[in-house]
Amino acid sequence: MPTVSLLLFVLASTPANTAPADPKAAITAVLDDWHQAAAAADEARYFGHFTDDAVYLGTDATERWTRDEFRAWAKPYFSKGKAWSFKATSRHIFLSKDGAVAWFDEALDTPNLGPSRGSGVLVKDAGTWKIAQYNLSIPIPNDVLPEVKRRIERHLARGQKTPGKSSTWKAPPAKVPSPQTPPIKERAPAQAN
Repeated sequence: MPTVSLLLFVLASTPANTAPADPKAAITAVLDDWHQAAAAADEARYFGHFTDDAVYLGTDATERWTRDEFRAWAKPYFSKGKAWSFKATSRHIFLSKDGAVAWFDEALDTPNLGPSRGSGVLVKDAGTWKIAQYNLSIPIPNDVLPEVKRRIERHLARGQKTPGKSSTWKAPPAKVPSPQTPPIKERAPAQAN
């Protein structure tokens, strides 16, 4: 009987599974928690998912922020008790060969922006996945792209909201619409009654 007890003791003290956890599952958990932290207005948890030198690219051409710049911009939203709600409806994750870097893209359901897309890069830092870069965008259907492009060009031609000083992007000159796309019809001013 002592042999059986010794065998049971040895088996009980041996770890059942020493294989590393699935990195894609760990990355999914980080990204889901990051989005949940914004919805709950948990500023510390949300910004804790970033690397110290992270960059966040928003939907506007002026929105290229370091982590700390983004935190300063977002602080009023978090202070109100709800920042924003992004829910991933699909996500694709890829890993470097050494498993230290991951990149992803995700389709997002957002109440304020409508269907959106996020993409980014995570790095493994002391065993924890951190967001090093995130890019939020709003996909534009190809059928409406010419109209959107013309509206952006007109907006920029009026000198409104051009990208920040660190950008090399310049507003294009106003252009005549190409022959393939009909011109934008301006609304007539409303007549007073």
